[in-house]
This record gives sequence, C-alpha cells and structure tokens, in this order.
Amino acid sequence: MKEDHHDIRARKEYEAIRGFYVHVMVFVPVMLMLAVLDVVGGTGMWVHWVGLGWGIGLGFHAYAAFVLKPREMARWEQEQIAKRAL
Repeated sequence: MKEDHHDIRARKEYEAIRGFYVHVMVFVPVMLMLAVLDVVGGTGMWVHWVGLGWGIGLGFHAYAAFVLKPREMARWEQEQIAKRAL
C-alpha cells in the first residue's frame, strides 16, 4: 500500500516531536549527572554553561518540532533539492 502525502506529513510530524522528546530524555539525566560531578568535583561552577548551551540547542529543537512543523521543513527540503539540481 502506497502512503499518500498526508500520511507522510503526519509521520514526519510524529518523528519530529518524538525526536524532541528523546532529546529531552537525554538532556535531563545527563545534566543531572554533570551537576553532581560539578558539585562533588569542586572545580567551580561550570555546569550552568553546559546547560545554557545545550538548553539553547534544545530550544531550537523544540521550535523546529512544534512551530516550524514538518510541512515547512518539507518545503525547505524541496527548495534545497531544486537548488542542487541546477
């Protein structure tokens, strides 16, 4: 059975949102582990810089998953393919 464009769009949207939640599920335990290492290690307060940088990246990921939506991403992909075909 061949998927129509609505099924493909829905699958891309699902994958984008799922990818974001996987990113969050990695972010939280890693940041907790780094915070513990920062406190126990006593070398200074550096973990907030890691959290800030990664948090900005996580924010962009959320924007791409929930605001841009795969529809706009698919249009951008088609534009890039058209540019490379020239």
